[in-house]
Amino acid sequence: MKSADLLTDAFTRVRETVHSAVEGLSRADLHARLDDGANSIGWLVWHLTRIQDDHVSDASGVEQVWFFEDWAARFDLPFPKDATGYGHSNADVAAVRVGSAELLLGYHDAVHERTLAFVRGLDNKALDRIVDEAWSPPVTLGVRLISVISDDLQHAGQAAFVRGALERR
Repeated sequence: MKSADLLTDAFTRVRETVHSAVEGLSRADLHARLDDGANSIGWLVWHLTRIQDDHVSDASGVEQVWFFEDWAARFDLPFPKDATGYGHSNADVAAVRVGSAELLLGYHDAVHERTLAFVRGLDNKALDRIVDEAWSPPVTLGVRLISVISDDLQHAGQAAFVRGALERR
């Protein structure tokens, strides 16, 4: 199996988990929080998708889907348009009010397709390219992509947990 195939499989698993957590949810369920300090499904999936969009777009040298396809206007969130959710407070999490499950999944799917188009063209040598020198040691493309996959799966799993808790209420 090639590295590109492994990355494609991993990002596809993220998409599958996101869809399982979000499909068919009402707006109320998207915004429900298990307590005042918890993240909602809407925030979790928006955030993981924003980070994936930001990091993959930066690594591939293209504009984020968030801007290119004007998802920022469609979501109309009360933050700077380049916000990704990193460092959000409890009040910020509560302010993420997603219009519908379809909107959230539409953005996620658009980022997923862009991500797959990028990773399918990668080889092992490309994964060694330094993409962030702000860290010691500098971050390679391979490490950055694995970091995104890891964070995405954690947040998608959290969203699935919240959905399960909501369904048992």
